[in-house]
Amino acid sequence: MARHGGRGWHGRVLAAAVGVTAVAAATSVWTAQAGSVGGGHGPANASARPAAPARVSVDIAHASDRGDRGVNITIDDGPDPNWTPQVLDVLRENGVKATFCMVGTQAQAHPDLVKAVVAAGHRLCDHTVTHDTTMDTKSDSYQSQEILDAERMITKASGGVRPLYYRAPGGAFTPYSRKLAASHGMRPLGWNVDTKDFERPGSAAIVSTVKNEISNGPTLLFHDAGGDRSQTVAALREVLPWLKQQGYTFGFPVR
Repeated sequence: MARHGGRGWHGRVLAAAVGVTAVAAATSVWTAQAGSVGGGHGPANASARPAAPARVSVDIAHASDRGDRGVNITIDDGPDPNWTPQVLDVLRENGVKATFCMVGTQAQAHPDLVKAVVAAGHRLCDHTVTHDTTMDTKSDSYQSQEILDAERMITKASGGVRPLYYRAPGGAFTPYSRKLAASHGMRPLGWNVDTKDFERPGSAAIVSTVKNEISNGPTLLFHDAGGDRSQTVAALREVLPWLKQQGYTFGFPVR
């Protein structure tokens, strides 16, 4: 896996895995009791938020809950008032559910779009407050604030639906951030196919990347914010039917 944004991160993730050997041996972390999940970072109406799962793995999720021919579509950096509705339209037209990795400030600014994503049956993912791709060089307290404040913002914007995953900006995971996210019911979420759509290489190049790299694994990375995403929308219109034709089904990353 290439680090999102052009920074290599596969080796750093492997190093992070070594750092959580004791935790990974159990492959899961018990979450806090439902009434206190978030440690004071929950929405004002905490009762509106569903209880977190009993346990969530600290391992970075890639597998699909649809099995060997499953594909996970993940959409990063939104919501955006221009591009998120267009992405939602393409997903709806193709009967595809996706995981939206939302930046906290974006969710806070566009709660109507967060609610639209949830209403359409998609899942939410915490992508931190400010999308700092140097998260893995910052203190634990900084990482905690970025992750938990974003979780609070997204949950409040959604009307009480919690993010089920945590994706570090640029893949900047640390042992601490993975454990923290898991303890708040959010599975760390990576990717197998980086479409590089954030570079705007052209929709044909984005589609070609998917076709050439889908054998790498089921989790595909796209973006609905951070600039002009017309190429992403066009690529999704082409690649989603192609994946169906190849016998793939669409699901969510394993929890």
